[in-house]
Amino acid sequence: MKEITVLELKQLMDKKADFQLIDVRETLEYGICNINAESIPLDEVIPNLHRIQKDKQVIIHCKGGNRSSQLVKYLEKNHGYTNLYSLKGGITAWAQEVDASMVIY
Repeated sequence: MKEITVLELKQLMDKKADFQLIDVRETLEYGICNINAESIPLDEVIPNLHRIQKDKQVIIHCKGGNRSSQLVKYLEKNHGYTNLYSLKGGITAWAQEVDASMVIY
């Protein structure tokens, strides 16, 4: 399973790289704080597999990195994805290392 740090993600955003960013937290969590990722709550991922790109880098994040890393492992093993990355530390790490104004919950 591949991971990306929040600082690496920030660099990709700053240079407007072509990648997909998916937030697998629940809708209520997304409403508290988000980084403009596409929201696909974890329990809705399987019926929405068609929304996850296979031809570009896809970065998946959650609150702390556990849900996203488990999902990446599952999708690699069971659905043949090879382009997925879990955001190390999730949105909590983003709030701590990139955007100190963001609410941590």
